[in-house]
Amino acid sequence: MADSEESAKMRERLLKYERESRYLRKDSDDRKMLEEVFDRSTLLAVEELISRKDLGDLHGVVNSGKEARVYYGVDEKGDPVAVKIYLTSASDFRKRMGYIAGDRRFGKLPSGSRETVYLWTRKEFKNLQMARSAGVRVPSPLAFEKNILVMEYIGVPPVPSPTFAETEVDEDDYDWTFMTMGDLKTKAKLVHADFSEFNVFKTEKERVLFDMGSAVLTSHPQADEYLKRDVNNMVRFFRKRGIVKQDADSLLKEMSD
Repeated sequence: MADSEESAKMRERLLKYERESRYLRKDSDDRKMLEEVFDRSTLLAVEELISRKDLGDLHGVVNSGKEARVYYGVDEKGDPVAVKIYLTSASDFRKRMGYIAGDRRFGKLPSGSRETVYLWTRKEFKNLQMARSAGVRVPSPLAFEKNILVMEYIGVPPVPSPTFAETEVDEDDYDWTFMTMGDLKTKAKLVHADFSEFNVFKTEKERVLFDMGSAVLTSHPQADEYLKRDVNNMVRFFRKRGIVKQDADSLLKEMSD
């Protein structure tokens, strides 16, 4: 598919959308970035998702980071889905082995960077499944293939819902945050390990925790350390917004009781 007319059309369509959306500036930079995201393996993965009817079409990027880009896609019925594509060229994944080592779900650790990215994608999918099954509000995981994760779209396409970092927060948001951490730990047996104001969507009706790739089982050797970091991060965030109810130590004690 990489050299096919269909692949070329997809690249050009996405290039046009991203340029119009001002995610990319110079034509040479545009093409370099698009080639990093949609290498041959990733294009084949997109094709596989489409052939399995897990994905209908792929539109433009809605969020971009060092390790992944999130695209607005549609399923077979034309309903919106979020398509997260991890960059196989990202070098930071080898630094994240600590979140995988000690996880009994994955056995032998991968040796190559590409295999690490594939495992990370699978890990996020499984974490979303576990959280969702336990009643924790996260985007519904729909499918994955290699470095691509298909999820429920949170927002009104092509715009994602704002995060805590982008909105006003109140005491209800505070209570929801620490209740969610507790439920994730006791019901899903997971610790998010990267909980921040940038990883919670706030819609008009609900709050949705996302970016679950770093999450570890509570049996992970560093789970308690990660939980403490998550609690401290969010206590610090709410304090900056003028909301102070409990200190980190008392919240951690409640979660351990």
